[in-house]
Parts: sequence; C-alpha cells; structure tokens
Amino acid sequence: MRTSGALNLPNCITLIRIGMTPVLVVMLLAPSRAMSMAAAIIFAVVCATDWLDGYLARRMGIITNLGKFLDPLADKLLITAAFIMLIPLGRVSAWIVALMIGREIAVTGLRAIAVDSGVVIAASNLGKLKTISQIVCLVPLIVHYPWFGLDFQSIGTVLLGVAFVMTMWSGADYFMGFFKGTPLQKN
Repeated sequence: MRTSGALNLPNCITLIRIGMTPVLVVMLLAPSRAMSMAAAIIFAVVCATDWLDGYLARRMGIITNLGKFLDPLADKLLITAAFIMLIPLGRVSAWIVALMIGREIAVTGLRAIAVDSGVVIAASNLGKLKTISQIVCLVPLIVHYPWFGLDFQSIGTVLLGVAFVMTMWSGADYFMGFFKGTPLQKN
C-alpha cells in the first residue's frame, strides 16, 4: 500500500467535499422550497463521496496520512455546518446541536490524549453508524418543506432523535473503551 502522493484522486475528492461546505452554508442562508431541495441533494451527493474516496484509496492502494486526517475532518465540517445552519431556520433545537458538537470535540480530545500516549483509537462501528444516522436525518431536515405528500421536517425530526441517541451512545462507548482499554490499538 503506497502512502505518498498527497494530492491523489481520493484526497482531491475529500478536498472537494470540504470545499462544498461553504456552498451548502450559502444555500441555507436563503432557504426556499426549491433551494432547500437543491441543498439537500447537494448535501446527499457530497456525503456519498465520503464512501467513494475511501473506496478509491483502498482500491488504488494510496492511503495517505493527509487522507486519514482530511476524511474525518470533511465529515465533521459538512455535518456540523449543516446542523448549525438549521438552528436559526428553526429546523433543529440548539441544545441538541450543542450536545452533538460537544461529543465531537470530546472524542477528538480523547483521541489526542490517546495519541500522546502512543495509542490510536480506531473508528468504531458505532461511530460509523453515528455519522450515517446524522447524514440520514440531515437530508430531510434540509429539505424541510413537504414534497411528494411527505412531511420532510417531521421525518427529519424523528430521525434526529435516532441520530442524537447514536451520537451520545457512540461518544460514551469511546470513553468507556478508552478507560477499559478495549478499542485501543498500540502504535
């Protein structure tokens, strides 16, 4: 597996994902029925590239340290920006977003402490499910308006409850694992 060539195709896809975050923010500054649908479609497509860049990196054997850093950063930027932009639109409660972002900061801090001790905390299946649940709830929350006879805001609100539980559960799991020593891998 090669680890050189920082500007390879998978990393370029990740950089595009990061670059699309401000585009999403601007789209959500002027919400309308059509703009919300367009923003949701763009958000979903951009999130799908998360799978694509990882697949290509593994398939092409070009996993880089830059990619390992940028990929989770891109997820956090895109998802956090979407949640924050939905607060003033009244589509999500600020306290839920604050707790979810707080979890992200806490787990990132835990990982930094672990790395300083020569330990790597691998992404858990719960952590991956957390990210998926956040994306799945955000799409209908961004759509917001009724389409095709469906109340997307209500659907998104129910899915937000699931994402919130997954977010808190996976965060607790990382901390319990750290203190028990289970999800840790020595360098």
